[in-house]
Order: sequence, then structure tokens, then C-alpha cells
Amino acid sequence: MDIREVLALNLRKLRRVKGLSQEELAHRAEIDRTYISALERSVYAASIDVLDRLARVLGVEAADLLTRPSPTSEKKRPKSA
Repeated sequence: MDIREVLALNLRKLRRVKGLSQEELAHRAEIDRTYISALERSVYAASIDVLDRLARVLGVEAADLLTRPSPTSEKKRPKSA
């Protein structure tokens, strides 16, 4: 999983946990909604300033947006027989 995918996963998860739409997150962070969408689809890499604004709105540290999920927290698919 590359760093853009990590950001996308964490951003989407934290946004949903906070009950925010992309539109509301964008408004609060003063970022365009289409940019939020692109970040959640791993299209763009975010600047440090954007990460900081998103983290503040989501109530987390910027580093939390870039923390890779631990292998034990990832859901494992059962193997097909």
C-alpha cells in the first residue's frame, strides 16, 4: 500500500467516523470538495499544509492520516476452497 492509498483510507475512515460529508469536510478545511474526493481516490498527494488542515478538522494529528494500518487490524478474506 503506497502512502497515497494510506492517506485515502485514513481520510475516508476518519471523515465517516466524524459523520462528515466530503462537502462539509471541504468547507471546514477551506479546501475544494473535488480535491477531497481526489485525495480519497489516491489521485493527488496532499501538501503538509493540507494534511494539517484536514487533521485539525477531523480532530487528529496529521501523522494519524499517514499511519499505515497494522496487519492485525486489516480484515483478512477467507481463502476459497
